[in-house]
Amino acid sequence: MIEVLDVQSRATIQDLGRFGLRKFGISHCGAMDKLALQAGNLLLGNAPDLPAIEVPLGGITLQFQHDTNFCVTGAFYDMELDGVPVYAYWRYPVRTGQILKMHRAKIGMYGYLCVSGGIDVTPELHSCSTDIRAKIGGIEGRYLKTGDQLKTASNGVLLSPLGIAPIPLKSTIYALPSSEYHAFKRKSQYYWWRRKWTLQSNSDRMGYRFQGEVLELKKPLEMLSHAIQFGTVQVPPSGQPIILMADAQTTGGYPKIANIIDADLGSLAQVRLGSTIHFEAVTLEQAAKLRRKNEVYLNQIRRIVNETN
Repeated sequence: MIEVLDVQSRATIQDLGRFGLRKFGISHCGAMDKLALQAGNLLLGNAPDLPAIEVPLGGITLQFQHDTNFCVTGAFYDMELDGVPVYAYWRYPVRTGQILKMHRAKIGMYGYLCVSGGIDVTPELHSCSTDIRAKIGGIEGRYLKTGDQLKTASNGVLLSPLGIAPIPLKSTIYALPSSEYHAFKRKSQYYWWRRKWTLQSNSDRMGYRFQGEVLELKKPLEMLSHAIQFGTVQVPPSGQPIILMADAQTTGGYPKIANIIDADLGSLAQVRLGSTIHFEAVTLEQAAKLRRKNEVYLNQIRRIVNETN
């Protein structure tokens, strides 16, 4: 059991999300940075898709009610365990009664607190992920609050401390042109790839809103609602792009200029509010290669853990 002593962020329980249900209007949800979640689970010897606590930017204080192990991946947090500093991408054993304080993310946006055995919550629609709009998953389909008691499936076996290479954060995000790319003016296509874009403060798990040059269509475009997903780049009439994120709705009607590649969705999620980034085009072959690179990283963690335990 883990008790939430204090929470200063919109922390939720997340796994890798719900799949195969978008035709029913059910969002994927799941971790904003799925690579970081998988890395944390594997570092603890867990299955990669076990639920963890996703902590966005702000702080949370937790007390462990039994012996277990934990790690934090994704964002780099200022953290301490019983007043002693602890660090991201390190596995630590923890004793009954110890208190972990995650003060604030110093770099990145979303931290993942993983524990041995994962957070033990009842799956809804084949996932433990919290869907705030549908009010399902996690703890009563809501954000965590002070006083919550979180069950874990830990076996109580303490592991030795172990660190792994962190996932590097970056300001260049790779993307592919999308279905309406050629409906945009050539100068707008140029702006999308060549100009810098600033992440706005009204961004959230549904969508990241960027400000930069106005993206214009060659002519007005009437579109029926169509399927969209995590990583779709829509351009509303304002000309300022919105990138759909983990909690995005299942359909939309705005033209799509690009789609973020799967391998870079986590990197995009970790961009800080107010930060400036730019997008770079890749081919399908390059996108597949970058995805394999992420898989190699996860396999390296498996190997290191297997050799150490």
